[in-house]
Amino acid sequence: MINCTCVVQEGQSPDQNRGHIEDVLNSFASDSFRETTRIAWLQVAPGNGFTAGKPSTSSVVSMTANEPLSPERRETLLRKLVSLWTESTGSTVDEIVAVIADPN
Repeated sequence: MINCTCVVQEGQSPDQNRGHIEDVLNSFASDSFRETTRIAWLQVAPGNGFTAGKPSTSSVVSMTANEPLSPERRETLLRKLVSLWTESTGSTVDEIVAVIADPN
């Protein structure tokens, strides 16, 4: 099972489209790692997240791979994850922080 944590700003697109985003993340994990995901959602309440002194519109998506990744494979997967997230949410690449960590 691939653990995935999504940190989103409450009331913004990623928060409102959870079902679709979960389907996209499950497909990504299945295609990339041949496993399903366990997704945890963390909401940042309005007024509690800031970027450059303004209310944040950013999201964080963090996954743990089921095997160590080469830098090349990690880069390819991160590019795909960011693309899927921005397409699914309408966010820009400046509003997403993506992480795919090696297993512990």
